Amino acid sequence: MTTMKPRSRYSRLAGALILALLSSACATYRPPPPVDVSTWRPHASTAGDGKIQVKVAVLTDREVARVFGLDLRSRWIQAVWLEVRNDDRVPYWLLFPSLDPDYFSPDEVAYSFHGRLSRQGYRSLAEYLRSHAYRNPVYPGQTRSGFVFVNLDEGLKEVDVQLLSGHEKKAFTFFIEVPGLHTRSFKDVQRSLSPEGIQEIEEGELRYALTYLPCCTTDADGEGEGDPLNLIFIGNPEDLVPAFIRRGWRPAEDTYWDSIVKTVGSFLFGHRYRYSPVSPLYVFGRKQDIALQKARDTINRRNHLRLWLTPLRYRNKAIWIGQISRDIGVRFTLKSKTGVTHKIDPDMDETRNAIVQDMLFSQGLVKLGFVKGVGVSTPQAPSYNLTGDPYFTDGLRAVLFMDRKPVLMKDIQFFDWDVPGDSGFQQVRSRESDAGAAGGASAID
Repeated sequence: MTTMKPRSRYSRLAGALILALLSSACATYRPPPPVDVSTWRPHASTAGDGKIQVKVAVLTDREVARVFGLDLRSRWIQAVWLEVRNDDRVPYWLLFPSLDPDYFSPDEVAYSFHGRLSRQGYRSLAEYLRSHAYRNPVYPGQTRSGFVFVNLDEGLKEVDVQLLSGHEKKAFTFFIEVPGLHTRSFKDVQRSLSPEGIQEIEEGELRYALTYLPCCTTDADGEGEGDPLNLIFIGNPEDLVPAFIRRGWRPAEDTYWDSIVKTVGSFLFGHRYRYSPVSPLYVFGRKQDIALQKARDTINRRNHLRLWLTPLRYRNKAIWIGQISRDIGVRFTLKSKTGVTHKIDPDMDETRNAIVQDMLFSQGLVKLGFVKGVGVSTPQAPSYNLTGDPYFTDGLRAVLFMDRKPVLMKDIQFFDWDVPGDSGFQQVRSRESDAGAAGGASAID
């Protein structure tokens, strides 16, 4: 009996691997059977103005597989179907960048799959995608439909449709729920609050009521003081959601096996994951009702926002108390179950003011003010959150009254309450500076 030499065995294994790779790269593309648009038309959203009617649908993964025979999610691509009916007297052109400034052409989508296709298979795929793409223009009396390929969004997706003619531009905005994320929506949270527990606040009581809400988050046992509750949002889901989506805020997933795996992959390998969970903090004896984040270049750096629904209402709008922090890195700690935690920016006011300014651009902010309620701390005498990170603040929480109707920045109103800079933080800094000067040096440099 002869035995195979190790080198021969390895050579055969390498040859089999190369053959498998070559075989996979020689696959052909067979277009799926025709699919009736009635498959997704029932969940399409519609808008119009009498002259133009627009229908929009974001296809699910299953619908994409039936239409294209592809896994677009694996390429971080999403298929948006549009139908435009033109009852005007002039032609209109769809402005593709309004849907996504970085949208993908049909050939670009096809090329992302070329590595596993033969040359003819790649050509067949490109031709098929081109034949299903939306094409300009839509002429008077005509209805045109097709697909635009955009970057993948989950949870809730904003779709801006802008159409241009020779004499005007029409714009229609859709907010479409995309299934797949393990999160709670604003509507889910608001439905969970019993009507018997809701208290309507009059304008004269509002400042007092907001000031005496809890100052800080806690742990699950309600012990210790964590990050400061430095935000108040006044608004119902239809007021808040568009503003957050416009400014790039995305939901954070609940913590479960898949989200943990995706978070680890993002941390170790730089994989894209804009919905990474945030750790639970507690107010009113429960963890955050809503968690949102604005991702940066890596998972280690992001802004994250936690919101809790209060039993208070003002002008028939829900009142949410919140906490916002800016993650600037990762550090090891014994105070976390995982042994690591995000390092937060200690300047809480900068982070708070950043989201206020962000909402100024959202077109949803109607009225702005600041109230006490957090407690003053300084860089020299900071407060600490539950994982030991220091922070300092002027002690104010921002109050943002939101509405669904677009508001220009110049028309935003203000509550005549506390003013950042004239608060306790400024007074404390002044006292510390005076004390330092008396001793021959300033306490704050």
